Parts: sequence; structure tokens; C-alpha cells
Amino acid sequence: MNQNGKIVNNFDSIDPISVLSLNLRFGLADDGPNSWQYRKNSYPFLLKSYCADFFGFQEVNNFQLDFLKKILNEYNFIGERQSAPSFWQNNIIFYHRKWECVYQDHFYLSPTPTIPSRFRKSRWPRQCTIGVFKNIDSELIIANTHFDFDTSVQTQSAALIMQRLSEISSVIPTILMGDFNTTPHSPSYKIFTGQKNDHRNKGSEYFKNVFKKPFPGTFHGFKDDKTGDHIDWILYRGGLIPEKSKIIRGKIKGFYPSDHFPLFAVFKRKKEEK
Repeated sequence: MNQNGKIVNNFDSIDPISVLSLNLRFGLADDGPNSWQYRKNSYPFLLKSYCADFFGFQEVNNFQLDFLKKILNEYNFIGERQSAPSFWQNNIIFYHRKWECVYQDHFYLSPTPTIPSRFRKSRWPRQCTIGVFKNIDSELIIANTHFDFDTSVQTQSAALIMQRLSEISSVIPTILMGDFNTTPHSPSYKIFTGQKNDHRNKGSEYFKNVFKKPFPGTFHGFKDDKTGDHIDWILYRGGLIPEKSKIIRGKIKGFYPSDHFPLFAVFKRKKEEK
């Protein structure tokens, strides 16, 4: 960080960075043979097969988090709301212990981000979790969020996240992942990618999607439907170069881990010239 408290880019390391993003599906839902009590058995194999630096999970009940902590015992995490109701859904970022979390921010997608709240047209009180992570001489921002359904709420949420990120740094490499409940044709996607003018984000670098057109489906509703909408995204900016991106389709150990497909991506880090 500089003397003003902002993160500065000192991104000289060349090790790759890997991330996996997944909406777990509300663990209290009665999904019959796809209920959490059954499909949770697919997670040890999934998470060991894709040993990412960072896992971004959305729609996480506390008992689901407790289960994941046992599997990911080489990881720390941020994003849990303490003393939350049993039905509460967290946006959790697990990070490998080779990384150090030097700053974290948890806020609500609302006009009053610091207290539990929501935009007027939002069905649920949605949130975003942001962490700044350091590894040797490198710093990286990871953000994990879950949007509501209304288009105007999604647009307001995107603008708020861009603003909060700019308050940390507009140049440090950043990965933004989550369930956005909308497609890359939406106004909120255009805010993140700079296709829609927004004076509040002037001077910030915009995001790119690790997946290209035609965007692969990510929601399948426990049916292995590859034609679903691309509503889960992994976006990146600032000195990151995608090396690999994959939608993890099909059953694992006889079960779908969720009604969303997991998304996996690997990045190279652009070394700065001295």
C-alpha cells in the first residue's frame, strides 16, 4: 500500500493464478435427489481436482461453509457474516495459505452498503466480498458477488462494485467472479466492461470476460443443459492474461455439485518492465 492507504501495483511474480467460481445452490432447498445432503459428496473430488488459488462460492449457508472448511483445510477464507440467521447466504472467498489477505471488504448491494440492506427493487439483501491478497512481492484483488434479478438493481450493483474497487485501486490486477443472474448482453455487464459510459468509473480499467462468444451456458437446473444462459462470470483486468478457461460440466461421483456449472480459469501475470 502507498502512504494514502491505496494498493499499488508491484506485480513482478510470474506464477500462474487459478480461480474457481460456483453458486452452491441454497442448502436448505428441497431438491429431492439433488438436495445438499446428497450432492455434497461430489465436492471433495471436485475441489481436489481443481486445486485453485482462490475459490469463490455464492449462496453459501453456514452449514455448507462448515463442510467446505473441512475439505479446504489448506485454505483460509473471508466473507462470512457472523451471527447471521440460519437461512443466510454468504459470498465466501477461500484462498490458499500461500497467499496473505492484507485487506478485506464486505458490503451490501444497496444505497447503504455498510449495514444489512438492499435496493428497493431487490428481492434479497445481496452482498459483495472483496479481498486484497499478497504473495511474495505481488498483490491481487479478488471480488465475489451474487446479483439480484431486477435489471435496474443489477445496474446499480455493478456501479457500486466498480466504485468500491476504485477506492482500493484502479490499477492492481483484479478478478471479479460470481452469479450475476443476467447475461453478457445486459446493462450491468456493459458497466463492468466499459461499454456503457459511467462518469463514476472514469479513469478505471474495465473488465474482460475469460469466456468468449458464443458464451457457454452456466445454469443448468440439475439437467446438464449446455444451452442455459451464461449468468456466472469470471472477469479480469490489470496485467492478467488468461491461459485456460473451463466450464466443468456433468455429474461428479454421481451428482451435480449444484444447479450451476463450476467455472475454472488460470491466468498468467504480466511482468512489468523495469
